[in-house]
Amino acid sequence: MFLETLKKIFDTFGAQIFVPVIIFIVALGLRVNLKKAFFSALYAGIGLQGFTLLLNAFIPVIMPVVQRMVKSTGVKLPVFDIGWQATAVVAYSTKVGMIFLGLGILLQILLFVLRWTNVFQPGDLWNNYSYMVWGSMIYLTTKSMALAIACMIVLNLYSLLFSEMIAKRWSTYFNYPNCTIVQLHHVGTVPFGIAMNWILNKMGASRINLSPSDLQKKLGFLGEPISLGLILGIFLGIMGNLKRLGSLSSWGEIATVGISTAAIMAIFPKVSGIFAQAFLPLTEAAKKKGKEGGKSREWFLGVNDAAGYGEAATLISGITLIPIMVLMALILPGNKVLPLVDLIALPFMVQGLVAIMNGNIFKVLVSGTIWFSLGLYMATYTAPIFTQVATEVGVTIPSGVLMITSFGILTKPIAGLIFLAFLSKSWLLIGLVIAVYLVSYVLFKKKKEAIYTYMENANSIAA
Repeated sequence: MFLETLKKIFDTFGAQIFVPVIIFIVALGLRVNLKKAFFSALYAGIGLQGFTLLLNAFIPVIMPVVQRMVKSTGVKLPVFDIGWQATAVVAYSTKVGMIFLGLGILLQILLFVLRWTNVFQPGDLWNNYSYMVWGSMIYLTTKSMALAIACMIVLNLYSLLFSEMIAKRWSTYFNYPNCTIVQLHHVGTVPFGIAMNWILNKMGASRINLSPSDLQKKLGFLGEPISLGLILGIFLGIMGNLKRLGSLSSWGEIATVGISTAAIMAIFPKVSGIFAQAFLPLTEAAKKKGKEGGKSREWFLGVNDAAGYGEAATLISGITLIPIMVLMALILPGNKVLPLVDLIALPFMVQGLVAIMNGNIFKVLVSGTIWFSLGLYMATYTAPIFTQVATEVGVTIPSGVLMITSFGILTKPIAGLIFLAFLSKSWLLIGLVIAVYLVSYVLFKKKKEAIYTYMENANSIAA
């Protein structure tokens, strides 16, 4: 079957293969000479593979500490976080998910070619599973294939709009020319982040300078990214070993987590520098072609979210939110979700907020706590449906667990509200969701440059 073959190709060749191929083709299309096009593609592949190697080395070191920290609370909630990886397996195992696998690619290419969006989303095809899991839950509950596909298409339209809204800010902040994140489970923070940044600025939060550069000025050598990484890693290591601090092995683990976090802070910028080199010839060629043709088109390539994981403010904010979100899960009335496996993904999940707030860690922590707390309620509500979908495709529920979810994927308030509108089968609510999108799209396209300018200047505006 064609779709199964397509899935096997995605499983075999990751982003580190797909993105270079796309860049090579685009570069040749922009009349970049063969040598520069080849090295642009190669730098992209090397950078993405470098990110993968770093994360594959770092996450196994820090994950046991995070899991032990959660277990040490002694609290057992009925909904267990199985992680985004298992959620992706569920999404790719359903019939409706496999249909969208092919349909989504065609839709994303068509929207870009027709200039409905200036974001080329197929640069990160794997993360289409985020639409597929919501659509699978719609199909399970309503038995309507049309409704499920319509829901996934609308989710895709919203995520592309949010991706384009944040594209320039993300590209500027993370220093990747003409790149942006496109993942539904990350870009949903964009409208919330813009609103929260405005509110926090009005409340005077902009005076609390907690960006990596500000910390470096205030703390001297202790404010250096690698020093902060060491301190943060040691803190997390201690939190995960509170009940066994008397053993030598625990201090070995604490030291290892500290050095590993410092290593990410030191090595990640070097890898990101290699990755950024891939896009310079494309940017130059696009500008040159725009001048020759009269009217230029600024477009952005969707890249894997690993590209921003180890940036200083992103990693600090994400890791600091780990114990905060464990605490919120324990104290929020009505919450039934125990975040666990996806806690380590928090640096992926805060990238939108970090870019919008220009690396102000204080504002990111405040906004992130509110956003992910709202998400816990969404995951609590959808857990029974997701558990049923996962069970039907053969996922084994951990012993002693009543229901499962993904803290990284199913805690998204905006995506969840769109899902609930389609789940209701109410044409009024579905029509309202579509109307809100169309109005938002028209307003954004009309005021795009003003919005980009505001987002670039928002963090320098005095409260």
